[in-house]
Amino acid sequence: MAIGPGDTLPEAKLAKMGADGPEVVDLNEMGKGKKLVVFALPGAFTGTCSTAHVPSFIRTIGDLKAKGVDEVVCVAVNDVFVMQAWGEQTGATEAGIKMLVDGDGSFTEAMGRQFTAAPVGLVNRSKRYAMVVDDGKIVTLQEEDNPGECDVSGGEAILATL
Repeated sequence: MAIGPGDTLPEAKLAKMGADGPEVVDLNEMGKGKKLVVFALPGAFTGTCSTAHVPSFIRTIGDLKAKGVDEVVCVAVNDVFVMQAWGEQTGATEAGIKMLVDGDGSFTEAMGRQFTAAPVGLVNRSKRYAMVVDDGKIVTLQEEDNPGECDVSGGEAILATL
């Protein structure tokens, strides 16, 4: 069952690449008392994710923060090595976007937003969506109908909800 506005963010032990290797990140602890924008996507280095979704948040991170957002977080069902390289290659890391990994897809499943497109090698990946989370509660959640689109879940669309 998909969760949405008004629901509490599910428990999420994600990961990132730290200075000494992979580190666990508790998304719920990160968001305690803060406003987060969390956007999720099918995978690092994939078409729309690289050409539209991440760039939209790089463009809008300053405006999002000016509207009271404390952190902008990108989540994908990938591994920390790929997410680190992708964050560096796209400029997302330098822009201040936290690139987090849902390695086993458990967060994506708890959100009710997994999908599989086996012909292109995407198995148990995340649908494309973005949400505003205020102190652990989902305020806004906008999901794309098609994983190849980035209309309602892009940075500008989420900025317009604040």
